Amino acid sequence: MAGLLTAHDRRVLMAVNAGASSFSFVGSGFIVLCYVLFKELRKFSFKLVFYLALSDMLCSFFSMVGDPSKAFFCYAQGYSTHFFSVASFLWTTTIAFTLHRTVVRHKTDVEDLEAMFHLYVWGTSLVMTVIRSFGNNHGHLGAYCWTQTGRTGKAIHFITFYVPLWGAILYNGFTYFQVIRMLNNATRMAVGMSDRAYQLDARADMKAVNRWGYYPLILIGAWAFGTIDRIHDFIEPGHKIFWLSVLDVGTASLMGLFNSIAYGLNSSVRRAIYERLELFWPEKLRKWFPNNTKYRNQQQESELVSLKIQDQQ
Repeated sequence: MAGLLTAHDRRVLMAVNAGASSFSFVGSGFIVLCYVLFKELRKFSFKLVFYLALSDMLCSFFSMVGDPSKAFFCYAQGYSTHFFSVASFLWTTTIAFTLHRTVVRHKTDVEDLEAMFHLYVWGTSLVMTVIRSFGNNHGHLGAYCWTQTGRTGKAIHFITFYVPLWGAILYNGFTYFQVIRMLNNATRMAVGMSDRAYQLDARADMKAVNRWGYYPLILIGAWAFGTIDRIHDFIEPGHKIFWLSVLDVGTASLMGLFNSIAYGLNSSVRRAIYERLELFWPEKLRKWFPNNTKYRNQQQESELVSLKIQDQQ
């Protein structure tokens, strides 16, 4: 398979992978750092975002340090990136599940399910990684290690990664649809009751959830080209499309950055950052920033961190 790409093509793919993974590493690392530094963010809902960012950060790290031309680093890249990539999109399903259970089913027991979430995410990731390793020959294909040359190996790869991936995408899409529909109904009810306070609350929820509805598109954007590339490779193994490989490597490696922006940079994180900046920001410069922390604290924008999930003390 490696013979289908020239040495220059492989260098280009490795450069794209390293560059995109670097952005993802910085983005997801920033969310991890915020969780560690800001105590007010350590609520259960943002803890799930922390685990997602941690998975993305480790996936990006091993993707950068992995060297397909060296045996040890090849194994490290192959096993680790597969494990943490699966863990990443599985954590998005736990976030979707938490939103659905809280908003639609009005349950407040989501914190009690944390152990089950860990068992589900890390256990499934481990099983998928082990299954994929059966009968696999580690080699390199451009930026990637762990390449299956036979149809059986490619089928196993597809089953252990792309099948659960698209299952997660469908689940997230269906779940967010139900959450948005629920809040739409609540908004219409508030308008009918002319309850201004409730209307403002429902509209704030809708402002956040309308954005959450786009979250499944992150996974689609990150892995659509990879899926197409794998299907094409399975059907026509002797014909490798270089530009498709570039899009595959680039978008997949940027998943951590996409997740950190969409899931992590919510109003609670921004507010925590602004509060710290105000401690050191010169008073004469604050007038240039009318949307200061005080104003932002007055906003009741419903984000993932603050979504009706009460932390048990």
